[in-house]
Amino acid sequence: MSLKALGAKIFARNVKRKMDKWSSRPRETQLRVLRELVADARNTSFGQDHHFDQIGSPTDFSNRVPIRDYEALRTYVDRMVEGEADVLWPGRPLYYAKTSGTTSGAKYIPISKQSMPYHIKAARNAILSYVAETGNTDFVDGKMIFLQGSPEMTTKNGVQLGRLSGIVAHYVPGYLQRNRMPSWETNCISDWEEKVDAIVEETKVEDMRVISGIPSWIQMYFERLIDSTGKQVGELFPRFSLFIYGGVNYEPYRKKLEGLIGRSVDSIELYPASEGFFAFQDSQKDKGMLLQLDAGIFYEFIPADKFFEQDPPRYPVYEVQTGVNYVMIISTNAGLWGYNLGDTVMFTSTKPYRVVVTGRIKHFISAFGEHVIGKEVETAMELAQKEFDCVVSEFTVAPQVTPSADELPYHEWLIEWESSPQNPAQLAAFLDQQMQHQNAYYFDLIQGAILQPLKITDIPKDGFNNFMKSQGKLGGQNKIPRLSNDRKIANQILNSDG
Repeated sequence: MSLKALGAKIFARNVKRKMDKWSSRPRETQLRVLRELVADARNTSFGQDHHFDQIGSPTDFSNRVPIRDYEALRTYVDRMVEGEADVLWPGRPLYYAKTSGTTSGAKYIPISKQSMPYHIKAARNAILSYVAETGNTDFVDGKMIFLQGSPEMTTKNGVQLGRLSGIVAHYVPGYLQRNRMPSWETNCISDWEEKVDAIVEETKVEDMRVISGIPSWIQMYFERLIDSTGKQVGELFPRFSLFIYGGVNYEPYRKKLEGLIGRSVDSIELYPASEGFFAFQDSQKDKGMLLQLDAGIFYEFIPADKFFEQDPPRYPVYEVQTGVNYVMIISTNAGLWGYNLGDTVMFTSTKPYRVVVTGRIKHFISAFGEHVIGKEVETAMELAQKEFDCVVSEFTVAPQVTPSADELPYHEWLIEWESSPQNPAQLAAFLDQQMQHQNAYYFDLIQGAILQPLKITDIPKDGFNNFMKSQGKLGGQNKIPRLSNDRKIANQILNSDG
């Protein structure tokens, strides 16, 4: 065992003890975080506008700080971007993470001097948790690749601006710099396809042991490795043993990626965002991700089925229940207050608090009151691939509200196959049965002949990539929405296929 591997094991045990301490005291930890956040921001513009000096409990906080999304918080953010200090958080941000807005162009998410270390610490602790549990340290002596956005940044009124993954690239620990790939020059390539080809050339001769990125883009990287070398990824990289991912559910991609690798490898799921690093998978025995309660973030949860009510209930983490779909609300040490991230989560455990991401509160299908969510369609697809021995490259779901005459409406599943089923009709029926089993509203609509069973539309190879390219969103942290409540995306995909 190398000195680096031995050091990793010792470090991992120490970190695990510290994590166990705060995760076993959720109420105490979160109340302390809230007190510190409110105290630190008391004299900011936001703190004065919302009377932070009178907040002493989570109830006081929820009474004084309404739920806001980015657009509702934008007047404060715009003041910060223009150079004003002490607006949402003391001083000025360390960075702005630039993300794509869905309604009004770019969004500028503040990252403070206090919040930045937690982005790095959580990613580090995810790997150390894996080491502490499995004892596997072989990967620390090999090469690691993090498929991410460009680290190049610009400056806006004295504050550096870039993509989160690019910002984080500046904080790779020194002891990993010699192991990390791709090179700085390759990472700065802006064209995604050109960048992937350059990464293939750099890595195909290396001893790759850890590979990290969004599954859909790792799939592209693997396919191009195979095209370039004629070898499966597992043969090319015989000591590749750990896949780290985030951004989307891995399960719909697992069969495809394991086919490209030629075997299964351990995986760690992460839940990072520009707004904060919220959770990571801390155990190979549980798919849930450990919620980071001691990371400068105060969490609140609103039951998704009550989110659009006039005054929905807001629960601190120590009052949530397992198996309930919640909208996650965050308040952070970067100055986001009562912030609706848009994500929905479900707790798999409360000792400790572990979550799975179930979708987006805006990404659902409820054209007829069915409120189908991302977790349901992904679970159905995962089961269908196993049942029919087929492999899906990508898919999305949309309602067809106005079908041809004398035909009931239905859900249309747009699927790009890597390996198509022998009997598509049987697979469609299976998918529909799984959806009825998971969603009682969908069951009632099918049984009541309001909807007809779902239909599958085959998308040609590279159809989804062509769509993303047409939108200027190929690569990086961009991903296909798993489902939509209208046909905008579905129609664009169909049109991009010609």
